Amino acid sequence: METITLIYIIVFSVFLGVEIISNVPAVLHTPLMSGSNAISGVIVVGAILMMLHIDPTDYLNLFIGGLAIFLGTLNISGGFFITSKMLRMFNSKKKNK
Repeated sequence: METITLIYIIVFSVFLGVEIISNVPAVLHTPLMSGSNAISGVIVVGAILMMLHIDPTDYLNLFIGGLAIFLGTLNISGGFFITSKMLRMFNSKKKNK
């Protein structure tokens, strides 16, 4: 693909993502975040599979793949932490002390 097409896809994806997130009701943010975590898991698996096929001397692509794995893992762990915290807010049971 040409570079201008890739830039167009990235810019379009950013605008589409902002528009979708801004129009989602607050009650659906938790399921949406859980779906985002699953997508990040797919990204991490894809980055690992792509890094297995990269030439060991191609440091730029290895760095980009490593960065994708790091950011995907960070998004997964942060997303699960926030989702867990939000689900605890919906729990109406009080713990007995």
